[in-house]
Amino acid sequence: MLEMRPDCERCGLELPADAGGAFICSFECTFCAECAEALDDRCANCGGELLDRPTRRGKALKENPASAVRYYKG
Repeated sequence: MLEMRPDCERCGLELPADAGGAFICSFECTFCAECAEALDDRCANCGGELLDRPTRRGKALKENPASAVRYYKG
């Protein structure tokens, strides 16, 4: 199951699990759309491809909440 990290690792933008606009690599490193574009859709941490992160809503989100651990080092 995806960790659903709550923020962009590059700029700190909030990325709620129930909203679009997040991009992840195979290690679940997470970036906002603007940062993913600036990185040419390559993860700044591992060099992997950044793809749209699916959303998690309703009952699925309630029973499997998103992570609260922040990765932005700002």
